[in-house]
Amino acid sequence: MIYLIGFMGCGKSTVGKILSERMNIVYMDMDETIEENEKKSIPEIFKIHGENYFRELETNLLLNIDSNMVVSTGGGVILSEKNRQILSEGTVIYLKASWETINERLSLDTTRPLWKGDYSEKKERFEGRLSLYESIADHIIQVDHHTPSEVADDIIACLK
Repeated sequence: MIYLIGFMGCGKSTVGKILSERMNIVYMDMDETIEENEKKSIPEIFKIHGENYFRELETNLLLNIDSNMVVSTGGGVILSEKNRQILSEGTVIYLKASWETINERLSLDTTRPLWKGDYSEKKERFEGRLSLYESIADHIIQVDHHTPSEVADDIIACLK
């Protein structure tokens, strides 16, 4: 199992699709799977049920993955100790992006419930997660100034 972790906007979904194609293994985007299972968008899930409910959905999904695949996780999946334990049973790739890159990529994004709020709140959320990402990563791949294809190449190289 290959888990891609990192803050929202770092490229997990885009890179995950490329990586699964190149490695010829199944791809799963956790957020998309949760939306399909719940028949609601992530913003709707947050609005109706709250973040804690969404985090429970993430944990349940992780517990039920039963085949080898590339999995793009949600940016906050690492907040749960149980999730970190589950992730550590596979190979964890941290797609590390600078705050500047994240802020630039998400500047016009209105679809992410946790990208709301003022600049300092978002930056604090970003900085608060960095040590968690690094603590469980088997490999750290810098994504700043790299195309998704280059990032996928870097991941494949470090997995050899």
